Amino acid sequence: MLLPVQVTFRNMKDHAGLDDYVHKEAAKLEHLYGRISSCRVMVERPQRAQSSKLYHVRIDLGVPKGELVVKHTPTLHATLQDLKQQKSRREAASVLVHKNPRQAIHEAFQEMGRRLQDYARLQKGAVKTKQGFQEATVKEIFPDEGYGFLETTDYRELYFTQASVLDGHFPQLRTGVRVGFAEEMGEKGPQASTVKLIHPTKQARAAAKTEVLCIGRSRRRKAV
Repeated sequence: MLLPVQVTFRNMKDHAGLDDYVHKEAAKLEHLYGRISSCRVMVERPQRAQSSKLYHVRIDLGVPKGELVVKHTPTLHATLQDLKQQKSRREAASVLVHKNPRQAIHEAFQEMGRRLQDYARLQKGAVKTKQGFQEATVKEIFPDEGYGFLETTDYRELYFTQASVLDGHFPQLRTGVRVGFAEEMGEKGPQASTVKLIHPTKQARAAAKTEVLCIGRSRRRKAV
């Protein structure tokens, strides 16, 4: 990496060799995109899970116009979803028990690699033209997690990530905001590969006006 990688370990007494492993995984990202400005990695063993071998990993990657964030937090529920329905709960638990920090780090960097490739493709202009965009509204948005869902005009639900939002407008997205999008087939089905905010200035003003109205109504109710 051109810049130092900041690595933090929490609630872990023994992390010998993991620092070097994180740096090796981070170096792979630079081959995908050469304009990374910062890389912060946190590996944590939650205190409530001291009796198990669950590890959480968070990666914050600085890129032009923003950050890409990945949080790898394995849970029993998530593992059950990935297993076949015939798998027993005991088998699912055994998978988690054998989790180790290297595996958690590797999976987190794999996800970051996918997001970084999407971001790099957008920056290179390898996206559909504006004429090919369809319209949708933001159905759900999870700012801290860096993703959300769109509802199309034919009532389909499409997943999108922060990296797919053009011009760094992800922080401006709110439920109900209108956007244009280009669709592609992802690993888990159709998803929005590119998301563009429609009339960002007008929508930002409308959102601010709505917020002021809500505050005004709240104050009048208190006065009554």
